[in-house]
Formats: sequence, C-alpha cells, structure tokens
Amino acid sequence: MGIKDLYSKRKKLAERGNQPDVYQYTNLPIEFRRQVIFIWRTAIGSYRVEAFAYEPPVNRWWRIIHDSLAKELGWFNLGNDFHDPFEQCKSFLLNNDTSVEHHLDLIELTFRHIDEDIREFLRNHPSRELSTLQPPDDAISELNHRFREHAIGYQYNNGQIIRVDSGFIHTEVVVSALSLLSSQDFKGAEQEFRSAHEHYRKKEYKQAIVNALNAFESTMKTICDKCGWSYSDKNNAKDLIGIVLENELVPKYLQNHLSALRSVLEGGVPTVRNKTSGHGQGIQPITVPEYLAAYVLHLTASNIVFLVEAYKAKQGNLE
Repeated sequence: MGIKDLYSKRKKLAERGNQPDVYQYTNLPIEFRRQVIFIWRTAIGSYRVEAFAYEPPVNRWWRIIHDSLAKELGWFNLGNDFHDPFEQCKSFLLNNDTSVEHHLDLIELTFRHIDEDIREFLRNHPSRELSTLQPPDDAISELNHRFREHAIGYQYNNGQIIRVDSGFIHTEVVVSALSLLSSQDFKGAEQEFRSAHEHYRKKEYKQAIVNALNAFESTMKTICDKCGWSYSDKNNAKDLIGIVLENELVPKYLQNHLSALRSVLEGGVPTVRNKTSGHGQGIQPITVPEYLAAYVLHLTASNIVFLVEAYKAKQGNLE
C-alpha cells in the first residue's frame, strides 16, 4: 500500500494515547483530498494529451467519470472548460466551495470505476502497461486508510461510500453483515441494507430506518426460502421472527437460555420503524434524530449477522 510510516504520524498517535480521533463528517481536509488525487494517478492514471490514433483507455475512463457526474449534477463542466476531464475532476475535488456531499460523490464514482471497470480491464489485459499501476484492492485499502487517518467517518465498501459512526462497530458488525449478505446470495437484503446506509449518509433518516427493516425482513424471507419454510407475503417482521424461531433456526436449548431473544428481535428494528417511519405521521411531522437512525442501522447489522450465522450453522449441521 502507498502509505509511509512517518515520525509526525507516530508522534500524533502517541499524543492521543494511540486512540483514534472521534469521526467527523462535515470536512474533507485539503491534505486528504490531495492524497485521493495521488491515488487516482497511480490507480487510474492521468489524462494523456499526446496525439494518438486511438483514444487511450485512461482518457476514455476520465471522460466517462467526468461526464457521468456532470450530468447527474446538471453541470456542463466540473472545472475549467479548457482543461481535460482529469484536470476538471481534480479542480472539482480541490475546490473548497464544493460541498462535502459532492466531493464524496466524485470519490465514490472514481473508486467504483477502479473497483469494477479497471479491475475488469486489468483482468482481461494483464500484459498492458496499466498492470504496473496501483492495483484496485490496494487503492481501495489506501483510501479507507486515509479516511481513518484523517478521522473522517466514511469508508468505501463494494461500490458505495458508507458512513461510519464507530470504527469497532463498523468493522465487527456492519462489514460482517455486508460480507455475509453478499456471500450467501442475500442480494435483495444486501441492496436494501446498502440503501439504508445511503439514505443515512444523506441525512434521510426516516427512509434509512424503513430500508433497514426491509433488509431485516428480506434476510428472514431468504432464509425461509432456502430452508423451505412457508410464509405469506403479508407476514411482517414479527411473523417472520416467529417462523424462523419455531423452525429452530436457533436450537431450542439456546432459545430457552436466551429467553429474551424473541423480545430483542421483535422490540428492536420493527418497533422503532413503526413508531417513527412506517405509518402516516399525522398532523405533527415526526423528526427522526441522527442517533436513532445510527442505532437502528447498527441493530439491524447485528440482527443480520446473528440470523445468517445461525442459518450457516444449521446448513452445516444438515450436510
């Protein structure tokens, strides 16, 4: 990885007792943004201004990246019209007047391109000179390191910038949930869980809670489908919890020892959703605070890890 252990970094870490900074979300320091541009140069490459009989892949990539974001924002150019697409993206990221959300949009778009398109290109053209660039996994790992290094509460994961409230919870629970959902073909639940995080990052907390419950329910429906347990499309989260427990997704002896298990599952995500986001809010608008949305996302991730791990254990016992 393109990261050096410097004296100044060790000194700063020692001064705060080797504890990570509290994450912040409202500022992307200029040093961080410059480091992102360095990764662009090594993982994508710079635009080539020489005369070519054909368009080099790197030029095509930067044109696609620039035009994709400009179109979504409703702009003609991200930077100076006379500059090439790479320089325009660079100018956009360095512009202090650009919002953090739009900076993150560009970072997400470029690293999704690294993660998908460039990875595919390198796989199909291993002998091309691009194979000497920073590999996609290394580039993504460095980006996430830079986020943590600057105490910025975001991480790139599988095509999406996700907000992080606790480094430990994110690593041990959220990433574990996403990994389990993607590896066990729980594609619907994975998409809904990622959508919940996207709404959370955009401060759309009610919709984040709705999508979190959808992911929770989809996880249980998928388990029922794979295990051959019948359920109705009308079944809600409480019904689905009853079905998976009655079919001994968790062995009865564990259910007896964990007598509060059903109460924890039923009284967590579904209850919060029903009281804040699931029904008409009446005359008085319901305001969902950020901390409640964060709690629901973490609780959903914990529930998903529990359910999918129990499913995996049950499948292993049947083999």
